[in-house]
Amino acid sequence: MQDKPREWQPLVYCWRGGQRSGALAWFLDQIGFRTTKLQGGYKAFRTLVRDSLGELPQRFEFTVLAGRTGSGKTRLLHALREAGAQVLDLEAIACHRGSVLGGLPNTPQPAQKAFDTQLWHALRALDPGRTVFVESESKKVGSLQLPDALVARMRQASHCLRVEMSDSARVQLLLQEYGFFAQDAERFCALLDALVEMQGKERIQRWQQMARAGAWAEVFDQLMREHYDPLYERSMKRNFAGLDTAAVVQLADGEPTELARAARELLAQ
Repeated sequence: MQDKPREWQPLVYCWRGGQRSGALAWFLDQIGFRTTKLQGGYKAFRTLVRDSLGELPQRFEFTVLAGRTGSGKTRLLHALREAGAQVLDLEAIACHRGSVLGGLPNTPQPAQKAFDTQLWHALRALDPGRTVFVESESKKVGSLQLPDALVARMRQASHCLRVEMSDSARVQLLLQEYGFFAQDAERFCALLDALVEMQGKERIQRWQQMARAGAWAEVFDQLMREHYDPLYERSMKRNFAGLDTAAVVQLADGEPTELARAARELLAQ
């Protein structure tokens, strides 16, 4: 404790909030620290988080940004936040972009319990009186499970916007977002192995050969057209009934000026 400043205020807890945490809290109080003990221990806190994640999503009106892979949804979400909008960035909390290639370099995903807690904090910080912009997600982001109540609210009781960008601009955005794979083509190829059952061994091997040859624009273009686009369209039509009639947000590219323009126009509506 010698490295802690005098104003340090520790939170003390054990599994059930019993004698062990009580004894430590008493000791810390005796040596001058203002200590808070978590009543009921970590078990009670986890129950609170789980129960809250089942109830909190019902408080909010979500505007869901839907769109194909590489259409700039995440960048637009960030631009909306910069323009003053209220956003829930699930991929940032999960440290994952949500696809088989979506792991962030040198950034492991949090454990499920840690993710739940961070999501709970994020939801509690939102204002129920304002729209919350969120990106369309499946039930899992990487290895992490989204709360059923949040998924249901996003899919059944939300306003949808369809973000669109030309195929050539989408490829350029993907090259920017996933350019780090150029330094580790074998990791990219290993991740593609997870798609063999869906796409067949011959197609996967073709993509792997292109990656090893450095043909990144070509491989991303084919992945986009032959895998992600059909998969995304099926999923969105199944889960978001209002997608066909959703207003379209057309982006020329994924550059900051274009994203800021689109964000301003959305917030002015």
